[in-house]
Amino acid sequence: MSPLPRKARARPARPAPYVLDRMVRNVRHGRFERTLSLLTAAGSLVTAAEIYLEHDRASFGNRVMWWPVLLGPVGAAAGVAGFASERMAKTALPLASAAIAANGLQGTYLHVRGIAQKPGGWSMARYNVELGPPLFAPLLVTMVGGMGLLAALLRRER
Repeated sequence: MSPLPRKARARPARPAPYVLDRMVRNVRHGRFERTLSLLTAAGSLVTAAEIYLEHDRASFGNRVMWWPVLLGPVGAAAGVAGFASERMAKTALPLASAAIAANGLQGTYLHVRGIAQKPGGWSMARYNVELGPPLFAPLLVTMVGGMGLLAALLRRER
């Protein structure tokens, strides 16, 4: 027996599996709002940086190419705000995420159109998809927007 009374003894550190169990329980009960908000913020920044590099390579030939670059920091700010505040997770995050998702769908249309405008168009699909605008990249932007919209629907973690 320990010489200290039961209440005075230090509690043992919680093992790592407990943390994982708690995370899994939160996800099972739809409590993933804060985590998904932060993932949306990170995804917005990473995709905006990648889009900037790709669109810069294309010399920003169309003004619309700036939209996803400018929406990246907006999505990041909304994601961080959604992590910090439940109110922002239900207002600012869905607005920014809807704009990002809509822009991703618009980008998909523009990239499909860009492939069609290459010499040979879709009849030379294998060649033009590889060398033309990336076909699936705008869908990744749409997915980041969808993550933010999903975060707004979920409950906060405990």
